[in-house]
Amino acid sequence: MDFAKARRNMVESQLRTNRVIEPAIVTAMGSVPRERFLPDALAAVAYIDEDLPLGGGRFLMEPMIFGRMLQEAMPGPEDAVLLIGCGTGYSAAVLAKLCGAVIALERDSGAAAKAQALLSGHGADNVVVVEGPLEKGWPDEAPYQLVLFDGAVGEVPQAVIDQLAENGRIVAVISNGEGPGRATLIERRGGVVSRRTLFDANTPVLPEFVKSAGFVF
Repeated sequence: MDFAKARRNMVESQLRTNRVIEPAIVTAMGSVPRERFLPDALAAVAYIDEDLPLGGGRFLMEPMIFGRMLQEAMPGPEDAVLLIGCGTGYSAAVLAKLCGAVIALERDSGAAAKAQALLSGHGADNVVVVEGPLEKGWPDEAPYQLVLFDGAVGEVPQAVIDQLAENGRIVAVISNGEGPGRATLIERRGGVVSRRTLFDANTPVLPEFVKSAGFVF
């Protein structure tokens, strides 16, 4: 299969047609090989416009949704980023091309080790994969200019919001598991935290966030 051609088709037919036009984002998503971050059996469908299962309740997010989230997040070269629920590391590899440093958080030690190996093989030297509870974020390296959830959540935990820098952004798909989720932007400006709904997204919920009644915004 011609994966380079498939990446170009993804950019032209899934990203640009859905108003994902920021040059840096288009270039990053057009250069990171999605197929390398999937099980071998799914490599041939790496560039279809669907969420793809990675195992353990993780999914490779649909390209259009991920691209739109990135465009709303406005990642910059000086940003320190926290990626929550990094799976096999594809989203971290894209962010590595857009941001200064990426902390990729995963709960399972085996998944974290696999993600680190794939990212190292890809040359994403500004990504560090860490292991811990997703709902607690990673306070050791806070504050972050950008926090991105690599999957939907029932709610964004206050512990994660507390790790956001001044003028920082959180982008997450918020879903109760019934009906479409809502891609949401949370910002801290002047010490005040606000949120804005961006668009609908049928993104699978990260297993750790299925029961989220205790999380308060």
